Amino acid sequence: MDDLNRRPGRLGLVGPAGIVALVIAGCQGGAPAPQLKPPQVTVAQPISRQVTDWDEYTGRLAAPESVDLRARVSGYLAQASFDEGALVRKGDLLFVIDRRPYQATLEAARAALAGARARAELADLNATRAVQLLAARMIAQRDADAASEERKAAAAALAAAGAAVRAAELDLGFCEIRAPIAGRVGRRLVTAGNYVAGGGKDATLLTTVVSIDPMHVYINADERAYLRYQRLAEAGSRPSSHNQANAARLALADETGFPHDGRVDFVDNQVDPATGTVLGRAVFPNPDGVLTPGMFARVQILGPAPYQALLVPDAAVGIDQSRRIVYVVGADNVIQPRLVTLGRQEGRLRVVREGLEAGDRVVINGLQRARPGVTVEPVDGAIEE
Repeated sequence: MDDLNRRPGRLGLVGPAGIVALVIAGCQGGAPAPQLKPPQVTVAQPISRQVTDWDEYTGRLAAPESVDLRARVSGYLAQASFDEGALVRKGDLLFVIDRRPYQATLEAARAALAGARARAELADLNATRAVQLLAARMIAQRDADAASEERKAAAAALAAAGAAVRAAELDLGFCEIRAPIAGRVGRRLVTAGNYVAGGGKDATLLTTVVSIDPMHVYINADERAYLRYQRLAEAGSRPSSHNQANAARLALADETGFPHDGRVDFVDNQVDPATGTVLGRAVFPNPDGVLTPGMFARVQILGPAPYQALLVPDAAVGIDQSRRIVYVVGADNVIQPRLVTLGRQEGRLRVVREGLEAGDRVVINGLQRARPGVTVEPVDGAIEE
C-alpha cells in the first residue's frame, strides 16, 4: 500500500505551473469570446403642445360673510329652535328671549301714546279757540300765546310717546333672533333658561353663522411674484388682477389635480411690511358645501399667456448633482446627456423650457442602462400622456 502511494501517477507529474500552462494553451486554442450586445433603451420624441403656466400657492378658505349672533336685548332665553351645524336661510328663527316684559312695556307705551294724543287734540282745540277769542278781544294776547305754546308742547309730547312705542316695538322684535344671512349655523353657546345680556359690546354671544356659497380663499404672494405679475401686465402677456378677474384653480388636501375653478377678485393695495407679501383673494363656487371655512388648500393662479412647449415624462428627467438632465440618443446611437431647464408639471409630463429640440430622441425607458458615451440599441416608443 505504501508503494502505491509513493508511485507517481499522471496527475502527480503535473505541478501548479503545468496547470497554468494547460489553461493558457486551452484559451489560445479555443473559440474567441462573444462580443456583448449594446443595451436596449426606448426612445421617443418630446410632445409639442400649447401649455398654460399656473403659479401655485397655499391658501386658507374663509367665508365671505360671517356673523357672530348676539342678543340685542337682555332677558331669559326661552327658546333655541335650530339644529346645530345645519344650513339655515336668511330670516330663519334661531332664538327667542322671554317676550313678556317687553310686551308689557309696549302696552304701557301705547297707553301713554293714547294719552298724549288726547292731550294734543285738546291743546289744539284750545289754541284754535284762543285765536278766535283774541280776534273778538275777549282774551288777552298773553292767554292766546299760552294756548299756542301748550299746543306745541302737547305735539312734542305726542311725538315722544310715539317714539317710545317704536322703541318698545323694536325691543319686542329683538326678542326673536333670526339668521341675518344664509349659511351654516354653529353650535349653541347658550341654552334655553339662561339669562343673556344684550345691547352693548359685552352682549352675550349665542352662536355663529357663516355663508357657504361662494367661498373665498386668501393667499400671500411675495414681492418677486407681485413684481413679475406687474411686468407681465406691462408687457401685455397677462392682465393685472387689480383690473381683471384672472382664472384660479383649487385643490383640497385629499384631491388630485385642481378640480375647483374660480377667479381672483381682489388684490391688496400695499405690501405688508411685516411679511413682505401682498394679500390676494380668489372666489370659488361651492354649491355642495365641500369647501369649509378655515381649511388649507392648494391654489393655482394663472401665469403668463399660453405658449408652445416641449414635454417629456417626468420619470425621464435625471439629476446630475444640482442640475437636471435628460438622456438623448444621437444619430450614432450614442447616449448624450442634455442639461435642461424645466417648467411646471402637466400630469405625468414635465415642461422643458430649454435644452431640447422637437426632433431629439429622448430615452424614456431603460434609464438604468443609459450612460453618457455608451452605444445603445434604440427602440422607438411613444410618450403616454
